[in-house]
Amino acid sequence: MSGIVQSNIVRSSGTIAVAASGLNWDSAVITASTLTAEGGKGYFINTTSNICTITLPSAAEVGDQIVFVDYARTWGTYKIVIDSNGLNYQGDADTFTVEYNTSGETLDIVYSGASKGWIPQNDDVVVDAPVVPPTQKAIFTFGNPSSTHLVNSSGVIAAAISQVGTAKTAGAAGTYGGDKAVIFGGALNSGGATLGTTNLISNQGVVGSDVAAAAGVRTTADVNGSTYGGDKVIVYGGYGSTSNNKYNLINNVGVVAADATGAPTGRQGSAGSKFGSSGQAIFAFGAYSGQTNLSFIVSDQGVPGSNVTGVGTARKYLACSSFGGDRCVFAYGSNNNNLNLSNKVSNTGIVASDTSGVGTARIGTAGAGYGGDKGIMAYGQVSSGKTNVSNKISNSGVVAADTTGVGDATQALMAAGFSNSA
Repeated sequence: MSGIVQSNIVRSSGTIAVAASGLNWDSAVITASTLTAEGGKGYFINTTSNICTITLPSAAEVGDQIVFVDYARTWGTYKIVIDSNGLNYQGDADTFTVEYNTSGETLDIVYSGASKGWIPQNDDVVVDAPVVPPTQKAIFTFGNPSSTHLVNSSGVIAAAISQVGTAKTAGAAGTYGGDKAVIFGGALNSGGATLGTTNLISNQGVVGSDVAAAAGVRTTADVNGSTYGGDKVIVYGGYGSTSNNKYNLINNVGVVAADATGAPTGRQGSAGSKFGSSGQAIFAFGAYSGQTNLSFIVSDQGVPGSNVTGVGTARKYLACSSFGGDRCVFAYGSNNNNLNLSNKVSNTGIVASDTSGVGTARIGTAGAGYGGDKGIMAYGQVSSGKTNVSNKISNSGVVAADTTGVGDATQALMAAGFSNSA
């Protein structure tokens, strides 16, 4: 062995070993609002819930290095603030404010001496963030009458299977955890009382039993849901003036957060879907004092944006499905007459004008993505009663003609994608 050996450890056998070199990484993820950093260490900083103020060492030697990593890619929402603790930072005195507020950033600083002090040798953004694999299968479940149908990665709907959980209609659905689905809320088929329960659906398409609502979670029906942030779900709107402007976030393990306010115009019977490449969602249409064609976008952090004046026919009780990997389409619904119109949404969230629909005009249908980049809408209520018709959506957003459905004719059901495996 040649060179200089440092930090030797004498083992019991008498063999000399070299201790590990490089930074000493703190194994604990930092979630607190403050951190006192040490030279020669690396830190994973999670600002999901708050800003983190980092105090650097009050004394440093030339070559001392500290690295900070945006653990949850949330510095753009809650920044980090650097307190240089009496030493200069890039030549500026400690009286200057130093902040980093770009999601996905890594900050690598080294001490250069009294004149320039701490200098970033790397403050790049990691832009090649992992992307959640697209779901391959879909599930249509509950409704009136209550039943469950699985859709394979080719868009073929299977016959009805045994239903687990309380029979209900008009709830919300979305994909969480990347490959599982969740059902939220709805109204009892027997009696119409609204619910705040959830049912988790495994990546094998197995519907779990009812999970009681946590404290602060509302009961509501005519609510709708969408995936956001790649692996979480937002449910919005609902029946009644006390519920229709609220929303709930569901995390990537299927836990429903308490009611939140701040969403735009409250409404019921709207529809929503993910879109774009950064984990956004869009909700549009619905009713609050008559039908509307307003829309709003939800950020990849689950924050609802402002109303956008809609394009297309105002209507309610429609469906929405993703397609093409980064777009979605709204279709069907009612403006006091059943419609078979559709409206595509671009990968920047622009709702297009009406396209004359293909297939049976109906309400109470549901939509979900399948096969990675395609969609399907199925079931619903037509003028003559419930139907089991379905319509596939290509990866360019073309709604196909009717396919005679399989299984139970039903309406006001819920649908979502699941499974990353074909």
